[in-house]
Amino acid sequence: MVAFDEPGLMGREVFFFVRSHGYEVPADGFGYRGVRLQAEAGKSATVRMTRLNIAERLCRLTGQGIYRDSVLLGEKTPLKQPVLAGGVVGQDTAQAVIYRGRMLWFWGDTDRTGYPLGNFHTTGAVATFAQGGVDFGFDYHYFTGQDGFVRPMVDSKESMPIWISGLTVLGKGKDESLHAYYAQMRRLGEVASSGYLKWNDQAERFDIAQTFAKDRGWRYLDGHLVNDEGRLMGNLPPNVRVKADWGAMQDASAYEAFTPLDAEGNVRRVNGKADYVWQKSAGPLDARAEQQLVQKGDLKREEAHFLPRDAQGDTILPHGGSVQWNPYRKRWVMIFTRFGGKDSALGEIYYSEASAPTGPYLRAVKIITHDKYTFYNPVHYAFLDRDGGRTIYFEGTYTAEFSGNEDKTPRYNYNQIFYKLDLSNPRLKFAQGG
Repeated sequence: MVAFDEPGLMGREVFFFVRSHGYEVPADGFGYRGVRLQAEAGKSATVRMTRLNIAERLCRLTGQGIYRDSVLLGEKTPLKQPVLAGGVVGQDTAQAVIYRGRMLWFWGDTDRTGYPLGNFHTTGAVATFAQGGVDFGFDYHYFTGQDGFVRPMVDSKESMPIWISGLTVLGKGKDESLHAYYAQMRRLGEVASSGYLKWNDQAERFDIAQTFAKDRGWRYLDGHLVNDEGRLMGNLPPNVRVKADWGAMQDASAYEAFTPLDAEGNVRRVNGKADYVWQKSAGPLDARAEQQLVQKGDLKREEAHFLPRDAQGDTILPHGGSVQWNPYRKRWVMIFTRFGGKDSALGEIYYSEASAPTGPYLRAVKIITHDKYTFYNPVHYAFLDRDGGRTIYFEGTYTAEFSGNEDKTPRYNYNQIFYKLDLSNPRLKFAQGG
């Protein structure tokens, strides 16, 4: 809904420019994209756009004024708090999990209404479906403090931000426990301390359960985890694993990395082919490390597990995302941001799939594009899948950061946008043939 009441423009014909990432209206003879409407009080008009994206944008999930215009128009909304919940105006990097029968959502840095700085020690909420179902988003019942603003989910005397990831539920029934990885950030890209958290059911927050020694290296799980045959795999791609057991998670010696490199850093080969195995001596390979090996000539392009190509033959470099088993495709599905995309450095989202969570992911199809805008850390929630997995849902952070775009979208910027994807769409066929 768009509420329009502009003094001086009512009662006359007005041209409205219309644009949206991945959607468009036809251009006229002069190249203008929009519509001419008669602006009359109490009247309405429908503007139809063509969706270019394969994925369908559903709604904004977080921030102020989600249904602002609907409220101004006196329309019913699907949310109980349609314009402001928990005092939140912006939120970074979402993740969610089903724990003890509740949908728990967590976010990183969170902006507030009363001051430019908000909560930097993780925000949390219990989510329920909006009226009308999953396509209309969620009512977030935030964990708040006495001032009504969200309260920290991790207590710390340090002012440095605390980011969490790697949510995992261990045990069943009354023995269920919720765990996560945390990193206290000195600045972007520099970790001051890190470790594992455990959810405190009574206090409804995380307690620090283990702080890592500095020599921990790659032996931990972050990102969005995969549970495959009793083993947890972390990061994107899933290249580190450990037994799905709290004791094993705390034991650095229990971790394995997925890599074709030997202890000396050389590509191990069997019958002339790069031999990817789970082992404990060498660290894991991610997409960027694979790309460097390909550029050096140590790894053949077709041997890489995490460097899919598109239909034009271009290599697609994944940067943040998630991998989930899909019962409809009977394959592992990866939704990820492309690093260094053509339309935006971190604004293009791709789909790929493989027979194993570790790949190889050979082909990818772009499902969302943004024009000079960032959309990072997308996450697909398998517990929201519908139609036997044919319809999947995911969200990501929509922000002008890293894009170079100074024209920030009001209210939407630095918030979570929700999408769905129909895996029967024939435009995905290239990736599904990999």
